[in-house]
Amino acid sequence: MGSSPGRGRSKRAHVVRAVLPCLVLTVLESAPAAAQSVTPDLFNPNRGGFVSPDTLPTRRTATTTFAQPASDALPALPDPSADPRKSKDAPAPSRVGQVPTYGLPAANGSGASGYDSLNRKRQQPKLYPGQPKPKRAPGPGTPPPSAPAPGIGQPRIAPPPSETANKTPVPAAMAGTAPGQPLRRRLKLDDDPFGPVGDYAGSFLIKGGLELSGGYDTNPARLNKPIGSPVYVVAPELVVMSDWERHALVADLRGSFTGYGNQLPATIDGVASPAPVEINRPDFTGHVDGRLDVDRDLKLTSQLRLRLATDNPGSPNIQAGLQKYPIYATYGTTLGVDQTFNRFEVAAGATVDRTAYTNSKLTDGETFSNDDRNFNQYGGVGRFSYDLKPGLKPFVEIEGDTRVHDQAADRNGYFRDSNGGYAKVGTSFEFTRILTGEISVGYAARNYVDPRLSQLSGFLTAGSLVWNASGLTTVKFNSDTQILETTLVGSPGILVHTYAVEVDHDFRRWLTGIGKFTYGTYDYQDNVRKDKTYSIEGDIIYKLNRNLWIKGSLRHDILDSNVPLSSSQATVVMLGVRLQN
Repeated sequence: MGSSPGRGRSKRAHVVRAVLPCLVLTVLESAPAAAQSVTPDLFNPNRGGFVSPDTLPTRRTATTTFAQPASDALPALPDPSADPRKSKDAPAPSRVGQVPTYGLPAANGSGASGYDSLNRKRQQPKLYPGQPKPKRAPGPGTPPPSAPAPGIGQPRIAPPPSETANKTPVPAAMAGTAPGQPLRRRLKLDDDPFGPVGDYAGSFLIKGGLELSGGYDTNPARLNKPIGSPVYVVAPELVVMSDWERHALVADLRGSFTGYGNQLPATIDGVASPAPVEINRPDFTGHVDGRLDVDRDLKLTSQLRLRLATDNPGSPNIQAGLQKYPIYATYGTTLGVDQTFNRFEVAAGATVDRTAYTNSKLTDGETFSNDDRNFNQYGGVGRFSYDLKPGLKPFVEIEGDTRVHDQAADRNGYFRDSNGGYAKVGTSFEFTRILTGEISVGYAARNYVDPRLSQLSGFLTAGSLVWNASGLTTVKFNSDTQILETTLVGSPGILVHTYAVEVDHDFRRWLTGIGKFTYGTYDYQDNVRKDKTYSIEGDIIYKLNRNLWIKGSLRHDILDSNVPLSSSQATVVMLGVRLQN
């Protein structure tokens, strides 16, 4: 049977479709056909091993508009100088023709400072000029930094009770707690909230004060048989300090005038009184210190000083039958240099001083000259110190001087011109701000022109210690040694040792109590007289504000002498106010 007409046409169509492409390829390709050779690439089991990477269909082309980084590259850090506002308006990069990446590449989660398994070099961030460099991570096991307290400085362990006490509310803007307000710099803590503030005159800070007090003294002349009198004291003071980046100038002037309401009798038991009739006494101590900084290690120093006072009541230097105390003035200057060699410091200075007494006015109207007590002193002092470690600085100090009197012989015929000095060794220290100060020991000696006067010598002690026992209690210790002139027959001079202990306690910020004990010895060498002094004092200070204080004082003085009828006791009660600025 023959096939149907429809089926025959279908078979012819299939033959034509197979023959026509072969004829076309034969015409277009004139080169002879070659069989494919067998290579090792044909048996490569890896994906893409049949085609070289340069001819892969998924390779990157030069027409790609946005080049994607390799899958194993680190993500680029943001540019700190780029404007973030421009990135919002910029069109998103085209993904046409890009190869998508799935999963996480190697070391993708290590961040900018973690471990990289591929050991690639980290990309350093770009910093704009002036931007601080970021600190490196301290390492594993380091605790996270604590949040800083508001303001500048380290956080405090606990606030003082005064911060939680009932106080007048402060506006948030002034306290620096308003939302969105920048942090305010914390002010320095005021060590003395009731201390004087002072006023500025140009680059100088000026602080002034005036104390007015009155009371009663049971024995103002320190007689063996006490005679009391009302007493008043006027004590002004002035402190001027420079506020310069280099150099310095400081003036400290303090004085007082002690007046008594009663006068003492001219005679006691039929003889001339050992104390003056008028017992009013002035007292002034002032000095002006200057420093010129030549360079970092070389400084020139100078000082002008003045001491105005009288002999102490009860002193044997006071003549009998006086109308009032003679006043003496000691004034002088020091010019020195201070040179530092790394930790070694050398300070040296030349001193010139003069002591002059006024004439004594007697009760009978006559005057007595005190020119034999006037003298000039020329000397020099040197100090060598070494900064052993922070808070400990030992030193050695040497001083020498010459005293020349206006009159060769005194009222008793003794030639009192002399040469002397001292040498001492000590240290200044500062232990965690709890115990600070300076202490030293040494030896002093003075030789006189008159062979009848022996050498005046003895051990000397000097110190100034401050012990901050607690936040409310402070203990102070002071020690001093002096060699003083005298008019006693046959005695070359007086060796004076003074020791004082003071305890200050703040019951409140505005209420302070002070206790003070002073002990002194007066050694009149080559003389039978030996004096000891004791003083016990208690003060209470009520501070109304920075400008007005109220002060009460109670003091008991004892003079114990081995000379008959020379010992005395006295009690002084005072109440006054202090005005300061």
